[in-house]
Amino acid sequence: MKNYRMLIEYDGSRYYGWQRQPGRETIQGKLEKVLSLMCQAEVEVIGAGRTDAGVHARGMVANAAMDTGFTGEEIREYLNRYLPDDIAVKEVREASPRFHARYNAVGKTYCYTCYDGEVKSVFDRKYVTRLEEKPDIARMRQAAELLKGQHDFRNFCVNPRMKKSTVRCVDRIEIMRQGDYLTFTFHGNGFLQNMVRIMVGTLLEAGCGRMACEQVSAALKSEERQKAGPTAPAQGLCLMSVDY
Repeated sequence: MKNYRMLIEYDGSRYYGWQRQPGRETIQGKLEKVLSLMCQAEVEVIGAGRTDAGVHARGMVANAAMDTGFTGEEIREYLNRYLPDDIAVKEVREASPRFHARYNAVGKTYCYTCYDGEVKSVFDRKYVTRLEEKPDIARMRQAAELLKGQHDFRNFCVNPRMKKSTVRCVDRIEIMRQGDYLTFTFHGNGFLQNMVRIMVGTLLEAGCGRMACEQVSAALKSEERQKAGPTAPAQGLCLMSVDY
C-alpha cells in the first residue's frame, strides 16, 4: 500500500458537500467510487476539510492509501477519465506514509465573491452571491480588523454542539473591489463549519450600516449565535489552497 496525495478542484453546485453521505452525491463519494473501481478494493479518501453543500474548491488536498501499480500520473488520468466534468484532479503524487491531508494542514485560504452590479450576472450566477445594495468597503475593512487574530469563534459556527475547541486564528482578511465584483479573502489556521460564510455575512451587515463595529466585537464575546451576522449563501465560497 502506498499513500498518494491529490490536488483537486470542483464545482460544488450540485453536490451535498465534500463528505460522503448515504444516498447523496458528494465529492468524497465520487472520488472513492472511481478509485475503488480502479483498485478493485475499497479506497478511503481523506480530505483537508469538509466543504459544505454548494461550496467550490480550486485547491482541495486529499490523500488515499492504495495498492496499485499505477503511477501518480496514471492515477490522475484514470480519475479524470471517469469523474464527472465538474470534478478535476490536477495532481497525484506519492506521499509519505504518514501524510494526512487533514491532520497535517496548518492553514487554509478561502475566497468569497459577491456581485452588486445593476444587471444580474448570468454566467457567474453559480459562483457569486448577488447583493441588492453596495456595501461600504471602508466600514467592512474596519470591522474585519476586529475579526483578525486569535479568537473563540463559537458564535461564527453553525454547529451549536461543537465539542472540540472553537478557538481559531485568522491572520489575513482582504476585501477588494474590481468593477461590480467584491471579493473577501480569508487565511487562517483553520475554520469552523460555516465560519467563513458567517464572517462574510457579518462584514456585509457592517458594510450596509446594519451592524456597528462595537456589535461585531460583541459578537465575538457573546454566547449567542444571533449576535453575529447571517450566514452568506454557499455559492460565493471557494477553497483556494491548503498549507502544509
